[in-house]
Amino acid sequence: MKKPREEKPPAGLNSKKKIQKTKNLGKAYSYPMGAWFTIFFVAPLAIIILYSFLKKGLYGGVIKEFSFIAYKQMFAPAYGMILIRTLWISIVATLITILLALPCGYAMARSKNQTFFLFLVIIPFWTNSLVRIFAWMSILGNDGVINSVLLQMGLIKEHAQLLYNQKAVILVSVYMYLPYAILPIFTAIDRFDFSLLEAARDLGATKPVSMLKVLLPNIKSGVVTAIIFTIIPIFGAYTVPLLVGGKDSYMIGNIIVDQVNKTRNWPLAAAFSMIITVASTFGVLWMMSANKNEASLTVNTKGGEKKI
Repeated sequence: MKKPREEKPPAGLNSKKKIQKTKNLGKAYSYPMGAWFTIFFVAPLAIIILYSFLKKGLYGGVIKEFSFIAYKQMFAPAYGMILIRTLWISIVATLITILLALPCGYAMARSKNQTFFLFLVIIPFWTNSLVRIFAWMSILGNDGVINSVLLQMGLIKEHAQLLYNQKAVILVSVYMYLPYAILPIFTAIDRFDFSLLEAARDLGATKPVSMLKVLLPNIKSGVVTAIIFTIIPIFGAYTVPLLVGGKDSYMIGNIIVDQVNKTRNWPLAAAFSMIITVASTFGVLWMMSANKNEASLTVNTKGGEKKI
């Protein structure tokens, strides 16, 4: 006798089951990331927001009473001057960093030894940041390399004060965050179609004009990313102004640490932290908007080429 044939389920049913299993697996994979994001980002941020609206305890900590005292203290004239100083140092250091990162990123993108140059850019990350700051202190100090060379050459008669001022903070900040600016700019330039520069030169544009009007608009997302990766860390920096800065280099990061460790005014420290958090959020949104606009521009350009 012939065995009855087993009826196979429709092909569409099998595909639906596979899609459903894939969706279930996707949810399972997202749970660890969601837990990590909640524990290490959402929860600390919620605590900072909560503490900024509470009162300072007598011996530190907080009192569970809703209050705007921390925000009122934050707008005191003395803190306003520190905020303006922090913005000034951050903006100047970021501008210098971007001006240095643009030619570096361009040279790397045009070079045949990109891997070697990337290796050189990444090398500073292998050393602890404090070691690098102390190295600059030995270079800029009164008995440092620069002063020793200038004295031996007879260019100066006494030690030049290169440390413990805003210029030292800006210089060391540029050094510390220059790799963060070079890498996104290099990535953006490496994706750029250099035939557009040749076309601009053929149409009569000079090299500087073609760079300004053709290259820079097309690497906008990389430049914006470099600005965000530079200005936000400098804005909240603590170790650089503490070690190489002076009285005129006291910044918001120093206020936060001092309010936590010395004054023990946790609500005020949380309120200042909220400034950095809000600035970081706007920076990230700006970066996302720039990337989105560049992607849409690329799609429209490709669509136009296809139509032609």
